[in-house]
Amino acid sequence: MKTLIVGLTLLLLSGCTNKFLELYPKTTLNEGNFYQTEVEYILLANGCYVPMRDYEKNTHWVLAELISDNASFQYNTRTGEASKGIIDQFIFVSNNVAYSDFWNLSYNGITRCNKLLSELGRTGVNWSKDSYRDRCAGEALFLRALYYFNLVRQFGGVPLVLTPIASQDAVNVKRSTEAQIYENIISDLKQAATRFAAAKDVEEVGRANEMSAMALLGKVYLTNQRYAEAEAALKAVMVSGKYSLLPNYADLFNPASKDYKETIFAIQYSENSVELSNRFIFWFAPHTSGGSVTKRPNINIIGAGWNQPTQDLIDAFEPGDKRKDVSINFWTGLDWDSKVRPIPYCAKYKPPIAAPDDRCSDNLPILRYSDVLLMYAEALNELGRTGEALPFVQQVRNRAGLTNPLTGLDKTALQTLIAKERQVEFCFENQRWYDLKRTGKALTVMTAHGLREKALKPFLYPEAYTIPASKLLAPVPVVEVSVNKLEQNPGY
Repeated sequence: MKTLIVGLTLLLLSGCTNKFLELYPKTTLNEGNFYQTEVEYILLANGCYVPMRDYEKNTHWVLAELISDNASFQYNTRTGEASKGIIDQFIFVSNNVAYSDFWNLSYNGITRCNKLLSELGRTGVNWSKDSYRDRCAGEALFLRALYYFNLVRQFGGVPLVLTPIASQDAVNVKRSTEAQIYENIISDLKQAATRFAAAKDVEEVGRANEMSAMALLGKVYLTNQRYAEAEAALKAVMVSGKYSLLPNYADLFNPASKDYKETIFAIQYSENSVELSNRFIFWFAPHTSGGSVTKRPNINIIGAGWNQPTQDLIDAFEPGDKRKDVSINFWTGLDWDSKVRPIPYCAKYKPPIAAPDDRCSDNLPILRYSDVLLMYAEALNELGRTGEALPFVQQVRNRAGLTNPLTGLDKTALQTLIAKERQVEFCFENQRWYDLKRTGKALTVMTAHGLREKALKPFLYPEAYTIPASKLLAPVPVVEVSVNKLEQNPGY
C-alpha cells in the first residue's frame, strides 16, 4: 500500500461551489493548523473524491471496459500496444503500471476518507448546521465503500484499513478475505445512508447522497447474490421519487447540459483546468483521425485508438435501438494497415466545448436510474418473480425505442435479455467486465470473444485470450508483493 507507506498528503481544494465541480488541488496543508472550521472539513470531504476522479479518467476504463467484450483497440505500429493493449488480450503481469496506479490511487482515496472520519469527532468546531457534519461523514463512508468495492472486484481480498495508520505499521497490514471486505462495504453504505438522511437540507448537485448509497448498496447485494436485500435497497431508490429516466438517451452524455435527473452519482469533470478535466475522446478517437473526431487538430492523438467498439458490441444492438448511434460512431479513413475503412469509436464522450486544448468536461456516470431499474428486475427474476420484473426492463427498452411488449419470457430468457440490455445500456461506463464476472459468464463469453477477435486481428499476440479461471482476478501489483509482503493471487 504505497500511499500508506509514504504517509498522508492532504491537498487544499478549491471548491465549495454549488455545482461541486471545483475539486482542484492547490496547496499542501499543514495538519497542525487544519480541520478547525466547517469550511475546512468540507474541503477535506471534497478531497476524498479526487483520487477516484483521477483513476476513472486514466486507468479504470482499462480494467473494467477495455478488458471486456465491448471494447478493444486500434493497432498502432508507431506506439505498439503498451500496458493497455496486453490487458485487453488477457496477458496479465503484476508489474503492469495500470494495476499499480489503480491500487495506489484507491488507497490514497481510502486514506483521505479514513482521515476525514477520524477528524469528525474533533471538538471545538463550529458547524453552522449539524447536517454538514453528517454530509461529510456520509461522503467519506460512501466513497470508502466505493473504493473498496472496485478494489475487491479487481483483486479479491485486499488490505482492509479503516483508520489512519502510521507508515511504519502499514507494511504489517495483510489481505483480508473478500467476505470481510464486502461486509465492511455493506456496513459503510448503511451508515452512509443514515448520515445522508440527516443531511438532506444540505444536499448539493454532484455530491453523493442517500440514494447514491442505497443504489450502490443494491449493487453490492446483487454482486453477492443477496437478492432479497438487493430488492429492498433498490426499491428504496425507486420509491423515493428523486430520479427518473430521461426521455432522450443522448441527453445523458451532453457535457454542455449535465444530467442530474437520471444520474444518481457521477464523477464530475470540468474544462476549467487540466486537473479537473478528462481527455476521454482524445484516448478513444481513432489515432489516424487527426482532429476530425476530436475537433482539435492542434492536439496530437498518436496514442489514441482505445476503447474501440468491438463487432460483438455492435452486433448486440437490436435494429432500431436509439442507444447505438449515441454510443458508437464511425470515422472513415486510413486504419492501422493504411487501408481506408469505417472505423468505429466510442461516441458517448465528446470533444471540448470551449477549451482550445484537450480538456474535456464529460461527467462519467457511476450509478444511473436505468441501472437501478435493471438491477431491480434482475433481483426479482432471481427470486422467481419474472412476471413482476418485466415492466422495469420494458421501461429501459421503451426509452431506447424498443417498444415491442415483453411477453412469454421465462427466468432464463429474462436473464439473457437483462444481460444484453446492460451491455448496450452501459457500454463504455465501466460496468461490462464486472457484470460478466458476477453473473458467472466471464470465462465463457470472453473465450468465445477472443476466438472472434483473433480471427479478425492478425496483430494480436499468439497467447492472447488464454483465460484460465485465475484471470478473473487481476494480479496484485508487484511492489505490494515484494515490499509489503502481500500474498499474490493464484496463477501469477
